[in-house]
Amino acid sequence: MPLPPLIEIEPLPGPVRAGVTVPGSKSVTNRALVLAALTSGETELRGALWSEDTQVMVECLQELGFLVTVAPDAAEAGNRTITVYGQGGRVPRGGNEGQPLELFVGNAGTAARFLAALVCLGEGVYRLHGVPRMHQRPQAALFAALRSLGYRVESATDRLPVVIRGRTAAGAVSRQPGGEFAVCVGPAVGGRGGRVGSGTGGRGRGRSGGRGALCADDDGVVPGVSARGRVFPGGARRLERQLFLGRERAVVGGGGISVVHWPASGWQVDARFPSLLPLPPEVSRRRDLGDSILTAMVLAPFGERPTRFTDLGRLRVQECERVVAMRTELAKCGVRVEEVGDTLEVWPSPVRGAEVATYGDHRVAMSFAILGLKVPGLRLQNPACVKKTFPNFFGKLAAAPPHGLGAVIRAGRRGPILRGDELVADLGARDA
Repeated sequence: MPLPPLIEIEPLPGPVRAGVTVPGSKSVTNRALVLAALTSGETELRGALWSEDTQVMVECLQELGFLVTVAPDAAEAGNRTITVYGQGGRVPRGGNEGQPLELFVGNAGTAARFLAALVCLGEGVYRLHGVPRMHQRPQAALFAALRSLGYRVESATDRLPVVIRGRTAAGAVSRQPGGEFAVCVGPAVGGRGGRVGSGTGGRGRGRSGGRGALCADDDGVVPGVSARGRVFPGGARRLERQLFLGRERAVVGGGGISVVHWPASGWQVDARFPSLLPLPPEVSRRRDLGDSILTAMVLAPFGERPTRFTDLGRLRVQECERVVAMRTELAKCGVRVEEVGDTLEVWPSPVRGAEVATYGDHRVAMSFAILGLKVPGLRLQNPACVKKTFPNFFGKLAAAPPHGLGAVIRAGRRGPILRGDELVADLGARDA
């Protein structure tokens, strides 16, 4: 039975002590899948997230002709062990002018970006498309980079849908907005005499910069192609976990909530979240936090002073227009919040429950779910949108301590309590 269209989360009765196991990182998993496809031979990815975004990536790799197998993970229901049989930099399948090979990427930004570069290694014609929101998300910097390398990238709006023709090319990319280019454009020029320069010392900066190390880590957290085009052999690799549940301690108060196997690589900027508590007067999306800045916004009303959230422009072009979404839904909950340019300022406020729209955005849903652990009467529309990156998120909230928080989650307004599989978002119900 899938999650109902509306749920109500009851506040926790008191402090909780728990050590929660969470699934792998979507961003790391999708990068690892592409890099594994570029290796020679078999690569086993352990602790890989299984969600809508990673399922989309696996299906696209299979459509391109790569052999990819998926097996359960006994340690974590939200993970899988994924085995990829790489082709040493070769893309097995491609379409033609009359019938391009269609790749559906849903609303997965990582799939859209990395597959756009990957198909440049192919010999055919490819058409990438997704859900309507994906067609609104900008891709101009990536497409310009691929064109500068000599590839034919046809999109009237520099967004999806896009038609890409793979062919021999050489060139250089001198500037990039994020570390994903080291993974994304790097493979596209690997072995072609091309050159990729990050402009940031090879590590990138901000949310995605550290993940560029996926390419060049000789100890190999995952296999793949370095920024110079070297191909590493396959093997078995364990991937990092995502960090969302580690933020609940700030809402629940007292007790002790930890994420088992908290990553120590420094790849995920959101690992900094605990060090920013209590919240400072200003939190930057560019400098301080990644997507967890949405969770910081729902914490801000409980602070002793206003908090300014700055550099939020990127939030406007993600799964939804997140700046407007957060301003609107926080205001529903009685919070004083003001939007000026790409800044939101949130004041200490008496927070009340409300029916919160999630805009089909997993991060909005999870952030306000955390608020529901403290504030009575918090209801979420379309909670199943968490399937994008964390299908069993609500199951983690409801599981009994010490493996979960013991939260009570009801169907609708004061409806029956949901348990077990009723709290897991159904990946089969994927938007087309």
